Amino acid sequence: HMTKKKFSITGMTCSACSAHVEKAVRKLEGVRAADVSLMTNSMTAEFDESILSNEDIISAVVQSGYGASLPRKAGTGAQAAPREDTMAQELAAMKHRLIWSFVFLIPLFYISMGHMMGAPLPAFLLGHENAVAFGLTQLLLTLPIMYLNDKYYKVGFKTLWNRAPNMDSLIAVGSAAAVIYGVFAIYQMGYGLGHGDMDLVKKYHMDLYFESAGMILTLITLGKFLETRSKGKTGEAISRLMDL
Repeated sequence: HMTKKKFSITGMTCSACSAHVEKAVRKLEGVRAADVSLMTNSMTAEFDESILSNEDIISAVVQSGYGASLPRKAGTGAQAAPREDTMAQELAAMKHRLIWSFVFLIPLFYISMGHMMGAPLPAFLLGHENAVAFGLTQLLLTLPIMYLNDKYYKVGFKTLWNRAPNMDSLIAVGSAAAVIYGVFAIYQMGYGLGHGDMDLVKKYHMDLYFESAGMILTLITLGKFLETRSKGKTGEAISRLMDL
């Protein structure tokens, strides 16, 4: 008995995500078709109920690194209101993360790039003799940005572990690599200062990329915020048309 059902999908951030969800469901025995909409965060699956259950479909999506559930019972006004409330809450949370990311990014960018443009820096950050303080201050400003945007790491590394990397995986790996290398550089500068090797200090003093990690995370969040706001307006219009 073939049946067609709609599922709500969560955790998708790009077209690679929707493609992975489709692939995970289509490979199940008894599935005739599976089509995922990134715009409405939903999936329509046609499958044989004598072979598969709703839980089997949901389980396949979860194992691929995303969330799935059966949508709430349809209702014109009642359905629209919770959806709009959820979108408003998501936008408010993203705006909060974005504002605080910039709060830490601006001083981070000033400290890392300001001296190149002749901007004054506090004395404890100037010169190669203060290289460790220079690097450590940048690290301490980068960590809150990473914490605020930890969703990229949670989703990115999870999908990478499931061998289905998406855009979040790229952001997570790129920013994490910059920070890890920066920590390595701080240790190298500390070693150089402790052993009187100023050439080593000079080498790694210019090899700090904390601002790159902070900038990547903040600008991607800005892009996601604008995208979600636009998507919310479009999705709202689509939902109203579907209700009609």
